[in-house]
Amino acid sequence: MSGTEMNILDIATRTLPLLDLTSLNDADDAFSTAALCTKAVTAVGHVAAVCLWPSFVPQAKRCLTGTGVKVATVVNFPGGSLPAEKVVDQIARALADGADEIDVVMPYAAIMAGMGGDQRAADHLLACRAACGHATMKVILESGALAKPALIARAAQVAVAAGADFLKTSTGKVPAGATLGAARIMLTACRDAGRAVGFKASGGIRDVETAGQYLALADEICGPDWVSPATFRFGASGLLDALLGVLGQGPVMPVTTGY
Repeated sequence: MSGTEMNILDIATRTLPLLDLTSLNDADDAFSTAALCTKAVTAVGHVAAVCLWPSFVPQAKRCLTGTGVKVATVVNFPGGSLPAEKVVDQIARALADGADEIDVVMPYAAIMAGMGGDQRAADHLLACRAACGHATMKVILESGALAKPALIARAAQVAVAAGADFLKTSTGKVPAGATLGAARIMLTACRDAGRAVGFKASGGIRDVETAGQYLALADEICGPDWVSPATFRFGASGLLDALLGVLGQGPVMPVTTGY
């Protein structure tokens, strides 16, 4: 077996337990949710979490009890434009339904606007942090919309100061998803946070080679022993099939009956 093949195998083995297996499609239903939960537990290990619409949290919680797979959901999604009180209500409902992790879109337009926008975004996220309590709060910066390195860095600083447990790149709902440039800025913010803050790359990561580039960047910035499910995630839908292909498990067949 060549060194390149070994490297790909190592990347796939390392990536699978870091995956937030995600489905946030308009057509999602009970059957697609059952399929997602089934895919989350494989013959070579389970993913870190499934990430789905709030309405499917109770079903996912029932399906995944005892598997070790966490249930994540999204709030203030995808535009980041809801008032804080509405988002706090979304968080409360999701937690009551059994969500373990909350992926909240920050009011990134406020960061882009300037003129006190950083403080408005901070106040919003502080309310979300209080609502999350001990649940994991991943803050989506929407780095593709922020685009400029200075804006991404400011958004990361605001999110860290407001208590983010993870900095997440993207919703996957704007044209520009995760990039290595944005990841470098965000991982640096994680490293310099003065407390444990993780990173989630989300939006357009579909193959093992690309996943390896993000892992290498995290190793470079945060150290070779930093990456774990507690500190690093990939948010993706198609990446799992690519990982399983490399790991010799073949395609994952969808569930078509029962839920």
